[in-house]
Amino acid sequence: MKKCGISVIFSVDKVMRRAYYNLTKSYNITPSMSKRGNPYDNALAENFFSILKTECIHRTKIKTFADARRLIDDYIYFYNHQRIQLKTKLTPLELRSQFIA
Repeated sequence: MKKCGISVIFSVDKVMRRAYYNLTKSYNITPSMSKRGNPYDNALAENFFSILKTECIHRTKIKTFADARRLIDDYIYFYNHQRIQLKTKLTPLELRSQFIA
């Protein structure tokens, strides 16, 4: 396999084995690991994927990889630009833009 020239962080939910750790390191991929039972370093990603599955994936019968990709791309755009968050009454993009301005 050809090594890529970018830095990648790959996150998994289960405890990684030494062989997997060595493989990721050989391709300059930084595995995201926390202590067993400590999901807090991944809380934002886990929350987003839970919402994605609940609001998007479980409501649709996906037939092809292209359909899945299009569905997920459309949902990510919707999530960032149109979906109002209950707590902030803003979209994620509007919230982020407040910190940049």
